[in-house]
Amino acid sequence: MSEFEQLLEESLKTIRTGEVVEGSVIDVKEDEIILNIGYKADGIITRNEYTNTPNVDLTTMVSVGDTMQAKVLKVNDGEGQVLLTYKRLAAENGNKRLEEAFNNKEVLTAKVAAVLDGGLSVIVDEARVFIPASLVSDVYEKDLTKYADKEVSFVISEFNPKRRRIIGDCKQLIVAKKAELQKELLSKIEVGTTVKGTVKNLTDFGAFIDLGGIDGLLHISEMSWGRIENPKKLFKVGDEVEAFVKDIDGTKIALSLKYEDKNPWTLAPVKYAVGNVVTGKVARMTDFGAFVELETGIDALLHVSQISKSHVDKPSDVLKVGQEIEAKVVDFDAESKKISLSIKALLADQEPAEQEAVEQEAADNTEESVAEE
Repeated sequence: MSEFEQLLEESLKTIRTGEVVEGSVIDVKEDEIILNIGYKADGIITRNEYTNTPNVDLTTMVSVGDTMQAKVLKVNDGEGQVLLTYKRLAAENGNKRLEEAFNNKEVLTAKVAAVLDGGLSVIVDEARVFIPASLVSDVYEKDLTKYADKEVSFVISEFNPKRRRIIGDCKQLIVAKKAELQKELLSKIEVGTTVKGTVKNLTDFGAFIDLGGIDGLLHISEMSWGRIENPKKLFKVGDEVEAFVKDIDGTKIALSLKYEDKNPWTLAPVKYAVGNVVTGKVARMTDFGAFVELETGIDALLHVSQISKSHVDKPSDVLKVGQEIEAKVVDFDAESKKISLSIKALLADQEPAEQEAVEQEAADNTEESVAEE
């Protein structure tokens, strides 16, 4: 070795494995970064040692002339170059960041890097945080794929990097936010208040409406003054609904769409008084009679014995659903909201009139005959 080469080598710093070095980027390839670290050999950062993001093009992330720090993995990679890692140094710094967030109960936000069988993986400054499925939401999430590439907010509920247990928790933030919204909502509403919400879930017995922090129940019996067979025929998830508060029990809110000013029974005592002749459609049938819809929200019973003057075994023998019939009101019970109809009574009323018409026609014919004589 010449004296010049010896002096040059002595002027260059020495490095060791695990040391943090700083260098200037002298070349960037898609999968490799080359650093001048002031050592006799250049430093190399491979794609896998730069980021956890797979197949990323490093030329889009680093430029020649950039200054960066890295950690020495191997002083000689076998080809005379120094193998460096940026990712692991960043992860160490990220762990310090996460430890501070854990101690300060700081809320962090990061994009979901991977959806795993048991939860979500997010990365903060190259440090990985695992969010178990049970802590992703305050409700059971069967399919976590909807969170892929989405940003989530969380706190660090457990920090133990030595055991590689850095646990994130979204659930407690969601629960706290809902509690805040619940308190705000309950301070604004009372029985009778009109509220707006979105259909969140549908069951056979009703619809759950998201009011913002609290789900109100719109029971099937409160959806209309008329008969509803299934809520799914009236609503779908995502529909906006305006209803009024019927009852409040703690955080349980019962809703209704049966506004009193649209109650069909208000005028029913006059419209369907005993003796009135009414028209309606057969809505459904049983062995003992047919229920006739007089208008939305008001059904009347036409008993099998009142369908005809002749004996009828079953209503379906002479009637069908959807058929329009005319009958006489024979009973009205306002308290229990029950109306009874009779076709037989209507026919009986019509017989004297028909007989009178026949007699009048006979009398008219007699008078004409006498006049002709």
